[in-house]
Amino acid sequence: MNTGIRLRLSAMMFLQYFVWGAWWVPFGSYLMHLGLSGWIGAMFSAQGWAAILSSLFVGTIADRYFAAEKVVGVLHLLGSCALLALSFAQADPALVFTLTLAALAAYMPTLALSNTIAFHALSDTERQFPAIRVVGTIGWIIAGLIVGWLGAEQTTLPLRLAAAASALHGLYAFTLPTVPPSAGSGRAGITGILGLDAVRHGDRSFWSLIVCSLLLMIPLSFYYAYANPFLVTLGVNAAAGLQTIGQVSEVGFLLLLPLFLRWLGIKAVLLLGMLAWTARYGLFALGFDSVGPHMPMLLPALALHGVCFDFFLVAGQIWVDKRFPSETRGRAQSFLTLVTWGVGSIIGSLLANATYVAHSRPGQAGAGVTVVDWTGFWLIPSAMAAMVGVAFALSFRNTAAMPARPER
Repeated sequence: MNTGIRLRLSAMMFLQYFVWGAWWVPFGSYLMHLGLSGWIGAMFSAQGWAAILSSLFVGTIADRYFAAEKVVGVLHLLGSCALLALSFAQADPALVFTLTLAALAAYMPTLALSNTIAFHALSDTERQFPAIRVVGTIGWIIAGLIVGWLGAEQTTLPLRLAAAASALHGLYAFTLPTVPPSAGSGRAGITGILGLDAVRHGDRSFWSLIVCSLLLMIPLSFYYAYANPFLVTLGVNAAAGLQTIGQVSEVGFLLLLPLFLRWLGIKAVLLLGMLAWTARYGLFALGFDSVGPHMPMLLPALALHGVCFDFFLVAGQIWVDKRFPSETRGRAQSFLTLVTWGVGSIIGSLLANATYVAHSRPGQAGAGVTVVDWTGFWLIPSAMAAMVGVAFALSFRNTAAMPARPER
C-alpha cells in the first residue's frame, strides 16, 4: 500500500469518527439545556433504531447496488443537513427525536461502509488496517477536546461542528478509492441480512455470550446517555474533553488485549470487561459530594473505558470471529451487532431514561431546576453489570482455542 492511499484512508477515518465524537458525547448535556432532561435516554435510543435500520440498509441496498464510497458521500451530506436542522430545533421532543434519528440513520451505515472501503484498498488488512482505524479514534478524541476546551457542551456548537465535518466528509468521500457494488451475489433474504441463518446452530456458550451481551448493553447505555450530563452537572471543567481519557485508554488496552487473551484466556477477559462496568459505575456513584466532584475517583472511572469496551465488546467479536467458519462469520458478526448496538441499546437507553426520571426531583431554586440523585442512579447499572457478570461466569464454557489477534 502506497503512502498516498494510507493518508487518504486515514483522513476518511479521522472525519468519520470526528463527526460522531463532536456531537454524540455532549448531546445529553445539550438536551438538558433545552429543557429535555427527562427525555435524554429516549433520545439516545435512536442509536439503537438506527443500528437496526443500518443492518437492513447495508445488507439490501448499500453494498449491493451502489459503489460504497458514493453511498458514504450521499449519506454524510444528508446527515449534515439533519445535524444542522437539529441545531435549530427547540424543546419539542417529537421533532428532536425525529431529527436525531434522521442524523443517526444517515450516519450508522457509514461505519461499516468506511471499513469496506478501507478493506478493499488494503493489501494486508490484518497488518495495515489497525494503524488506519486508530486515526478514527484520534478524530473522536480531538473532537471531544475542541468541544471541552470551548466549554460548548450545552450549546449548538457541537451539532454545527459535526454538521460541517459531515459535509466535508461527504464531499471527500467521492474522491476515495472506488468499491464496486456486489449485486451479482444474488438476492439477500431477511434471515441472511440479520445473520439469523448463521447463528441458528450456535452452542450454549455462543448463546450465553449473546444473551449477556444484550443484557450488558443495558447498563452500558447509561454511560453513553448520561455520563456527560453527570459531569457537567457536577461542575467538571471541559467535561467532553476529559471524557476522551476513555478513548486514549481504549487504544492502549486494545494493544494489550492479545497479551491478556494469551495470559488469562477468553472467559476471564470477557468477565473482566463486564465487571469493569460495575467498578466504573461504583466510582461514579461515590465520585462527588456536596462540595463538588472527587477527581481521584472520576478519572479512574473514565480511564476504565478501555477495559470496559475492549475486554468485552472487542473480545466478544474476536471470539465470534474464530467460532464460525469463514462463510458465515460476517453474518454472525452482524447478528452480534444487531443484538448489542441495536436491541440492547434501545432497551438500555429507555431504561436509563426511566431510572433518571425516577431519581430526579424539582429543585428549590425555581422552575426548570432539577436535582438528581446521581449516587442512586449510578448504583443501578453497577448492580446490573455485576449480575450479568455472575450469569456469564456460570453459563459460559469456552472449548475453542483462542488466538491473540484482535479484529475490530
